Amino acid sequence: MVGLRNQAVGAYGERVAARYLADLGMSVLERNWRCSEGELDLVMRDGDVLVACEVKTRSTETYGSPHEAVAADKLDRLQRLAVRWAAERLGNPPPAIRIDLVAVLARGHGAAQVEHVRGLL
Repeated sequence: MVGLRNQAVGAYGERVAARYLADLGMSVLERNWRCSEGELDLVMRDGDVLVACEVKTRSTETYGSPHEAVAADKLDRLQRLAVRWAAERLGNPPPAIRIDLVAVLARGHGAAQVEHVRGLL
């Protein structure tokens, strides 16, 4: 039961993040892209920049903020995944790749709180 609730919270957070980023003028290229090395939550385009966006959603901050869940090894993996996504989907690397984090705090009542951190690397 807890696993299904966590999946639902995560899916909600990704929808909120995609809408938030689209409202900033970014285009959604792909959601939940997976390969043998891992997953990219959102792949976006911000002008000429390819953005691999990690979405972290929490319903409480009991176990820490969403930001605390993204360590250096995760950032390295996201960078590798973004390069791999570009090679597979675009055939060549984009002019620039950026790693962003969208932290969504969905407390169950009212609008979700969204924080966007650009360029983690």
